[in-house]
Amino acid sequence: QIQLVESGGGSVQTGDSLTLTCTGTGRIFSRYDMAWFRQTPGKEREFVASSSWSNGNTYYGDFVKGRFSITRNSAKNVAWLQMNNLEPNDTAIYYCAADSAVEDGSPIWSEYSYWGKGTLVTVSS
Repeated sequence: QIQLVESGGGSVQTGDSLTLTCTGTGRIFSRYDMAWFRQTPGKEREFVASSSWSNGNTYYGDFVKGRFSITRNSAKNVAWLQMNNLEPNDTAIYYCAADSAVEDGSPIWSEYSYWGKGTLVTVSS
């Protein structure tokens, strides 16, 4: 059984940085695409970033604009989301997701089978 656990969320000020960590157990993630999504109340889950296992490419949501970076250590089943220059609009619950069958770092949340429970990021002005 695959389990994902996010950590690293918290309350920060505008312009601060945070690093989220996603730790996986139950299987080696070397052949899994890893992704981060976020969600606020009343809104659909939004694509943040993904890492494709097949070609090593990374992808980002349009709103990221160079502020975030996704990295991973597949051998240790860990992925990170480095977030810089945070803005109040970045306030959300951030979720880690994984799947072995999505196409090249898909930004579509419904294509991912495995999810963590999320970690809350709050950015105040």
